[in-house]
Amino acid sequence: MPSSSPSMTKPKPQGFYSSTFWADYLSTQHSRLPKLGDVTENCGSSRRVVRFLGGNPGPMQLQGTNTYLVGTGRSRILIDTGEGHPSWIMNLTGYLDDHDISISHVLLTHWHNDHTGGLDDLLLHDPDIPVHKHMPDLGQHPLRDGQIFTTEGATLRVVLTPGHSADHACFVLEEESVMFTGDAVLGHGYSVADDLGAYTESLRLMRRLGCSGAGYPGHGDVIQNLPRVLDMYIAQRAARERQVCSVLAQAPPSLTVEDVGERLYGELASSSDSFDTAVRPLLDQVLFMLADHGKVGSRLVGIGPGQRRHWFVVQSQTV
Repeated sequence: MPSSSPSMTKPKPQGFYSSTFWADYLSTQHSRLPKLGDVTENCGSSRRVVRFLGGNPGPMQLQGTNTYLVGTGRSRILIDTGEGHPSWIMNLTGYLDDHDISISHVLLTHWHNDHTGGLDDLLLHDPDIPVHKHMPDLGQHPLRDGQIFTTEGATLRVVLTPGHSADHACFVLEEESVMFTGDAVLGHGYSVADDLGAYTESLRLMRRLGCSGAGYPGHGDVIQNLPRVLDMYIAQRAARERQVCSVLAQAPPSLTVEDVGERLYGELASSSDSFDTAVRPLLDQVLFMLADHGKVGSRLVGIGPGQRRHWFVVQSQTV
């Protein structure tokens, strides 16, 4: 039986991602982004890929959501459906009509509305297109790890990559050793994760697959060297883990999350507002992930409203 996804509305930023620090960072990043065309043929120099921009630029969406038409024949596969802006469906259906192309399958990277919001408009255009997603909604088909979808000129292999969302999936284009990365890896900057532990494992899995070419992200320009960018993502997360473990190891017997934040971020953590919105959510994710991996432990100290969780390095671990 298909399982229900979360409510099909755009997720609201929470914690660090609703902070003024994050907003300022995104604003700066957005001002530096290259311009992308609404429709880009031979995207990433591939004759197999046409990119359609979702028409929804924004702080979290960068230039907008990327959707991709994959293949070389009269029947092709569509990856993601944008957010539902009229320009997207007009550009897509106009291209299909002009080139006498139909869509054999829709593959969704994950449930977030900026990747699925245009689906209803597409199905009004052609209600018989099968839709596939990991953890599918009613009427959709499930994706299985390793599942193959073929069309003229293209073979796509499913790679389940939870972390950014529980149902996230990527797709490898076998003919070119490239990957459609959804929101696991972006064309600019770094992505965010619902489950940091699962996300980190998914990044490592993506790296082990050995795709030697480009990455086609859910947001941003084509990633020209996907292995290098995956290495950067993995290194960034590993460095944060080492920093947290090092702080805990050097300050026995244990530290609260506030103590860890002060030692790592200094003045940024000294303001309660800054700490609660910009530091605590990130550190909590890292600490609980390290605890799941047996690298750190914690204990509750005190009683009642004053009870606090104190963290420490597990002695068998080396930093």
